[in-house]
Amino acid sequence: MIEFALTLPLLMLVVLGIIEFGFVFQQYEVVTNAAREGARVAVLPNYAATPTSAEANVKARVNQYLTSAGLDTASSVTTICGGTGCPGDWKFVKDTLVAGPPAVCVYTFPVTVKYQHPVPFIGGIINYFGGSFAALTLSATARMRSEAAAVGC
Repeated sequence: MIEFALTLPLLMLVVLGIIEFGFVFQQYEVVTNAAREGARVAVLPNYAATPTSAEANVKARVNQYLTSAGLDTASSVTTICGGTGCPGDWKFVKDTLVAGPPAVCVYTFPVTVKYQHPVPFIGGIINYFGGSFAALTLSATARMRSEAAAVGC
């Protein structure tokens, strides 16, 4: 009985850790695909007339993808940004495709999605021992090339 009492918390930690890892991995895949969907919307030609409408379209598509996968899209949980920085200015990034003269450049648009994953299983066991475990930040960035033709730099 004493041995069982000593090993049960460790066994629960291992089993629930495996379950928690499965949830984290599934949600990371969803976040990665949501970033890819947002980048795809951002590079579609004639999809948005202004950077403001492009930002709204990207955020709407990412939130739609996250919601359909069952993830919370509250602003305190999810961060969506695009362009050259995060929080982004929603501009395309110029990348050199061919360095030789004449240089050829393409424009890409990166979209970053960050999601705060709560850790209920492992956090509960660690709290039982007096510790704490904060939420994990799952972050994914997808970059897609503009569908416009490559131009000279």
